[in-house]
Amino acid sequence: MVTHITKAVIPAAGMGTRFLPATKAMPKEMLPVVDKPAIQYVVEEAVAAGLTDVLMITGRNKNALENHFDRVTELEAVLIQKGDRDRLAKVNESTDLADMHYVRQGDPLGLGHAVLRAKMHVGNEPFAVLLGDDIIDARDPLLDKMLAEQIGRNTSVVALLEVDPSQIHLYGAAAIEKTDDPDVVRITGLVEKPSAADAPSNLAIIGRYVLRPEVFEVLEHTAPGKGNEIQLTDALQEMAVNPETTGGVYGVIFRGRRYDTGDRLDYIKAIIQLAVDRDDLGTELRPWLKEFTATLE
Repeated sequence: MVTHITKAVIPAAGMGTRFLPATKAMPKEMLPVVDKPAIQYVVEEAVAAGLTDVLMITGRNKNALENHFDRVTELEAVLIQKGDRDRLAKVNESTDLADMHYVRQGDPLGLGHAVLRAKMHVGNEPFAVLLGDDIIDARDPLLDKMLAEQIGRNTSVVALLEVDPSQIHLYGAAAIEKTDDPDVVRITGLVEKPSAADAPSNLAIIGRYVLRPEVFEVLEHTAPGKGNEIQLTDALQEMAVNPETTGGVYGVIFRGRRYDTGDRLDYIKAIIQLAVDRDDLGTELRPWLKEFTATLE
């Protein structure tokens, strides 16, 4: 049995249409959250959990992602010449984070198809999938728990979040059975973006997964679902109802801080929430926010 998981897959091939025109020439994953692009938070989270082999699934016009995690010798030389060690350290931080690899999705056929593109790199071992739109606060680690559950139960694990029933149509929803751990459930079924009336629960799948390699075989024969795309949720549904061959699916309920940078309003909220807690920005930002909100009353 695998005792240590090192590989992470980050799908980053989306077009970012909700952020046009900003994403016309720049990948949505490179939009800054305070002073780091959203994608760097995701890679940092993977590395903090011991996932140092990172495969990014990209698409056309995504070269900026590769450039960000590569060296920029000209910039480094300028900063060295200026003696600006602090900014040099920040530049080198993204370069030295992980062993980065890249593969293109080609056709935009859905999240399941993007994950399937990782098959050759991952091979026959468990791996994590982190969606670039979701930032998990570093103070509330999630992956550590998910990795431990995968290794301990030899299963696939998804992250779940309790949402208001009126919002469940935006997510995949899980039907569950409780375990002896209040934060871990066995998933008996999954429904992609159901109505509130049809949802089996208000537990929504968010963008963190730790999967057994059997998911690739399932994805290879998964028919296109909603949006005529190959849905990862559909493959996980098949695995959940066939535990004897796939190991089944469990869920870890996340109760910490999460920021959705794929939505314009939530993206703005994420910047504010992260900035107010920073030592270098929060001291001045918090009183200004109070003054500004007072003008709206």
